[in-house]
Amino acid sequence: MKITVFSGSHKGREGNTLIMVEEFLKGAEEAGAETENIFLIEKNIGYCKGKFECWLKTPGMCTLRDDMDDLLPAFMASDIAVFACPVYFDNVPAVMKNFIDRLAPVLLPHFEEDEKGEYRHAKRYEKFPKIAVISNAGLPGKTNFEVESLFFRRLARTFHTELIAEIYRGEGEIFRGKNNIMLKPLLGKYKKLLRCAGREIVENQKLSDKTVRELEKQIVPESLYIKFGNEEWDRLCEENRVD
Repeated sequence: MKITVFSGSHKGREGNTLIMVEEFLKGAEEAGAETENIFLIEKNIGYCKGKFECWLKTPGMCTLRDDMDDLLPAFMASDIAVFACPVYFDNVPAVMKNFIDRLAPVLLPHFEEDEKGEYRHAKRYEKFPKIAVISNAGLPGKTNFEVESLFFRRLARTFHTELIAEIYRGEGEIFRGKNNIMLKPLLGKYKKLLRCAGREIVENQKLSDKTVRELEKQIVPESLYIKFGNEEWDRLCEENRVD
C-alpha cells in the first residue's frame, strides 16, 4: 500500500500538523505501508488559469510546466492520499487549495449525475486514491473544522472516491509544549493514538470507533488552554513591540 501525504502548511517542516503526520506515518509504516510526505510549500505550483486547457488542448495534462508534472502522478499512484494542513480562517490554507485546484486534469469536462441526483464532472481514470485528512487548529473545539470537513467530504465526491478518515486536533499550539513536564505525558498518549490510527488505516482502510473517540478527546481543559494561550500572546506582543 502506498500512502502519500500532501502537507499544505505554509510553515512547511515547522508546523504543528507535521507532528501529527509523523506519528500517523510511523503507525502506517509499522503496518507495512510505503509512505511519502510531500511539503507543498517547497514546490513550484502555479495558479490554475481556469482556461480548461487540461480538458481541451492537452487532455489529462495541465499546460503549465511546474512541479505538478510530478505531483499529479504521485497523487494518482497513491492508494491513500492524505491532505494534511492547519485551519486558516475556517478552511484550508492557500497552498493546499492551490494544489487541489491543479488536480482538475484527473477529471473529464463532461457532466454526470451521481447516485444522489447531484451533478459532478466524470472521472478520467477508473481508480482514484482514497482520501484521509489530518488537520489542527490553534483554537480549541471541534467546530473549527466544520467548513474543512464539509470541503473534504465534497472533494471526495468530486474525485469519485471515499473519505476514509478525518483526524482533527483543536488546541494545536499545545504541540509547542512538548518539553513541558506536565504536557509531555499527555502528548505522548495522543501520539500513540495517532500511530494506532496509521496502523488501522493500512489494515482496515478506516478508523475504529474507539480510536475516533479517543482522538477527539481534549488534551487539556479549554479554560487552561485559553488562559495560557492568551498569556503567551501577551508575552509575544510585548516582546515584538516597536517603540
